[in-house]
Amino acid sequence: MGHSQRRRRRASGPSQITATLAIPFVGEISGTWQPADAERSAAWELYLELVTRVSVEELDPEEGFLREALSSLYTFFNTTREILRRYGPDVAPPLAPGHVSFGVLAVTVLNRVLRPLLASWHPRLTAYESQRPEECDPVAWERGWEHAPALRAQLAEVRRTLVSLARTLQEVAGVSDLIDLPAPRSPGLGPIGAPPPGVSEGP
Repeated sequence: MGHSQRRRRRASGPSQITATLAIPFVGEISGTWQPADAERSAAWELYLELVTRVSVEELDPEEGFLREALSSLYTFFNTTREILRRYGPDVAPPLAPGHVSFGVLAVTVLNRVLRPLLASWHPRLTAYESQRPEECDPVAWERGWEHAPALRAQLAEVRRTLVSLARTLQEVAGVSDLIDLPAPRSPGLGPIGAPPPGVSEGP
């Protein structure tokens, strides 16, 4: 039962969607996506990578660490290439005009969104970090960088693209929303499933 159920589950999802992806400072690409099973599986894997990274988290001016955000995007870049390589040509079939595929969307995000950001900002941030005095806290030093607001603004633009990609992947994979999860409520408010008063929730 388990295996056939898993096979059926993986193949579920819409037979066709309209995919739209905003590209910062460039415009947008859109088209009809008729996903094959391999694309649904790849979509789930990439969706999971997106929702478990700093990539789709908003960075408030007084929170977050720019280095961590850039490192997360760099890792996501490499993971996306691995997923493309693993699934092979099945996720990038020849397409009629006005159509897109997993391969088209993923490579567009890599080459038009992530690569320019990382190529521009990684060396600049690294150069600034190398000037940090030993006694200065890395986070405080980073927040004192004159270019930090500009990088935050570009990260916010990239985040919007990644969230729109995640929404498209979610639809194709036929899975629930794992981005806007409800925030846990404090035990004092007695949410459903909370332990009784006096019972520890764990370490």
